[in-house]
Amino acid sequence: MEISGKTAIVTGAASGIGLGIATALAEAGANVVMADIEKDAVEQAAHLLSGTNKQVLPVRIDVTQEQSVIDALAEAERRFGKLHIACNNAGIPMHGTRLVDVPLADWAFVLGVNVWGVIHGIRHFVPAILKHGEPGHVVNTASVAATQNRRGTNQGPYSMSKYAVLSLTEALEHELEGTNVGVTALCPGPIATNLAQGARHRPDHLGGPELRPGAEAVMAERLARTGIDPKLVGERVIDAIHSKIFYAFVSAVPVDVIKARHRRIEAALETRWATPY
Repeated sequence: MEISGKTAIVTGAASGIGLGIATALAEAGANVVMADIEKDAVEQAAHLLSGTNKQVLPVRIDVTQEQSVIDALAEAERRFGKLHIACNNAGIPMHGTRLVDVPLADWAFVLGVNVWGVIHGIRHFVPAILKHGEPGHVVNTASVAATQNRRGTNQGPYSMSKYAVLSLTEALEHELEGTNVGVTALCPGPIATNLAQGARHRPDHLGGPELRPGAEAVMAERLARTGIDPKLVGERVIDAIHSKIFYAFVSAVPVDVIKARHRRIEAALETRWATPY
């Protein structure tokens, strides 16, 4: 797929992976709608990109709210006409608390952003791409956590949400077979971002901002120590779009853990209780 001259929307584009993706798309010649819940931050990020003569449009979006997603799409189409690439990237972490101790408000938050954000994107961005008939692509940001649960991190809610994103993306690929719209499940490992501070931007309807100094410090230290530059993730996305890659891993990946999980599943199929079909 040719990216230059096409229009892309990237959620969570004010910083981190989203900004890395938006930057790579803009450098590839795309018109980029940079959507983020942090209005001032995304406007500043867009200003820095537009200062290099890139075609970018900052918009505020709350991916947990369907109408906000609809409004962002409308702004994109008013400015650039057609949407070709949708990167459902906005996400928040949920680490450091055992499943039995996670408050209901935190469950609502992680599901609202990580799962419903992708659902809203599929429901509205995908039809917008399909309606004009030109080549397009959908990138949903899952995570290495979508393929295994990291021991010792108490990241069950986060991994669960990313498993859901991966399943949604696999289903979307099946449904778009035969069309000229490609699908990618982006599965990053550690990236040097401010992901740890995600709860600071929790919308009011889901309980409002929250500081989590302990959990933030632990994750921030790990990401700073092991995380790669988000710009490399943007380059990976460009490669995935050009090559129509579905599972797009990037950064450190626990290959042995993932393979062991799959071997365990395969071994469990060898039983008289399971019938092939």
